[in-house]
Amino acid sequence: MTENMKTRINKMFRGDAIFAYGFVVVLWAAVIFVFLRVNSLVGGGTVMTVLTIAGALVLLFNTAAIVAMIKHYSHEKDFIYGLDIRHLDEMRKAKNNP
Repeated sequence: MTENMKTRINKMFRGDAIFAYGFVVVLWAAVIFVFLRVNSLVGGGTVMTVLTIAGALVLLFNTAAIVAMIKHYSHEKDFIYGLDIRHLDEMRKAKNNP
């Protein structure tokens, strides 16, 4: 694998990882925002307990899934992104040479 290909793979992986972690941050912000807004409407009790547990589980499982995905991608990035880059290069070449 050439050094240029490794650089391109690392750049694509870094972009995907930043986007994925950004999604997690936005998800946490959205769930916390909704929790704070709904908290005054619900007023506590069993309903609020269920909502709190459900929201916490959504955050936990989604965050764990994104972290696992990024970890998997980091181990397989040469295959995953190398294949994508080769296909992108072939499509670009075919587009420029009709």
